[in-house]
Amino acid sequence: MKRSQDRILTTHVGSLPRPQPLLDRASYRTGPPKDPEEYARLVRAAVAEIVKEQAAVGLDIINDGEFGKDSWANYILRRITGFEVREQELRPLEWLGRDGVRFAEFIAEEMPHVLTGTPTEACVAPITYPDTHAIDQAVEHLTSALRAVRVVEAFMTAVAPASTAYDGINEFYPTEQDYVFAIADALHTEYAAIHRAGLLVQVDDAVLANMYDALTQQSPRRYREWAELRVEALNRALVGIPEDRVRYHVCFGSWHVPHLSDAPLEDIVDLILKVRAGAYSIEAANPRHEHEWRVWEKVKLPPGKILIPGVITHHIVTVEHPRVVADRIVRFAQLVGRENVIAGTDCGFAQVDVIRRVHPKIMWAKFESLVEGARIATRELWGR
Repeated sequence: MKRSQDRILTTHVGSLPRPQPLLDRASYRTGPPKDPEEYARLVRAAVAEIVKEQAAVGLDIINDGEFGKDSWANYILRRITGFEVREQELRPLEWLGRDGVRFAEFIAEEMPHVLTGTPTEACVAPITYPDTHAIDQAVEHLTSALRAVRVVEAFMTAVAPASTAYDGINEFYPTEQDYVFAIADALHTEYAAIHRAGLLVQVDDAVLANMYDALTQQSPRRYREWAELRVEALNRALVGIPEDRVRYHVCFGSWHVPHLSDAPLEDIVDLILKVRAGAYSIEAANPRHEHEWRVWEKVKLPPGKILIPGVITHHIVTVEHPRVVADRIVRFAQLVGRENVIAGTDCGFAQVDVIRRVHPKIMWAKFESLVEGARIATRELWGR
C-alpha cells in the first residue's frame, strides 16, 4: 500500500452515483438486469469512464465506483448461498438506535420506508461462495480500465462479516460463532480474488458502529461481545492477505439523520485497530464527528499503519473550502505523522445505487476541494 511519502495522497470510500443507463436496466429497487450480457457491457463502459473521471480530477487511489453493485452490503446475498429473503417478514431497523425514537416524526416525513422495517434475511442452509463469476468480472472491468490512466493505486470494496445480512437471523448454525465464522469463510473467497488481482481490498463495515447504540442499551458488555466476535471473524476472513493490502472502512451510517445516537469513536477505536488492516478509513469531517480528531491525541496509531480520515463529507451539500480541507489534513498529520495520513471522504456518495447523497456535480466539486486541500497541506507539511 502506498503511503504519503512525498506528498499527501488522496482517495475516497468507494460508492459513487450510478449513470442512468445502468439504473434503467437494474437497481436495488427494480432487481437484476433482464439481459445480463448487455448490462455487463454497459458496466464495463461505465467503469472505464468513472476511472478516467477520478484520475482527471486528481484523485490518487481510486476504484470502480462500485458500479455493477446495487448496494454496498446486500449485493453479497446474490454471491453467497444459505440465505432466503422473506419480503413479507419485516424486521425493525435496530441499528437506527434511539434516533428512530427521538426523531420519529422527521423519519416519518423524510424516509417513511425506514419505519416499516426491512425484509428478513434468514440463514437456512450452509453459507458458501460457490461462483466467483461476479467478482472476477468486476475485477476485470476495473483492471482493464486502469490501463488507460495514471494513478497511484486502486482498490475494490467488499462487505465485512458484521455488515453481511445485517437484518439477518440465523436459523441453521448451532451457535452465533458458527454462523458468523461461516460468513467470514465465504467472504474470504471474495477478498482473496480482489487481492490476487493486485488491488487493495477495502472492507466496508458500517454496521460495526451502527449496532453500538441498540446493543449498548441492552448492556455495554453485549455490544462488546457482539463486536469482538465479528472483528475476530473479519481477521479470519483476511488470513493470507498481507495487512498492507487491506483498508478497513468504518462509518456511522451514510444516511441523512441527526446521528445523535452514533457510537463515540473513543468507545470503538480499539475494536477498529484490532482489524488486520494496513489502513483505517474513518469519518472525520461531518459535524457530528469532526471533533474526534482529538481521539488520536490519546490513542496511538500502531506503527506501520495508515489513517484515512474523512476530510470532506457526503452529509452536506456545502462544498468544503480547500483551506478547511488542508487544515483538517494538517491536524491529523501533526498527530500521527504526515506519511501516515491519506486524505479521504467520510463515506460513499451513494448508499445504494438509487440513493445518492449529493448531486454528482457537487460530489465532483468536493473532490476538487479534496485534491486542492491536499496540495495546500503538502506545501505546509513538506515546505514545498
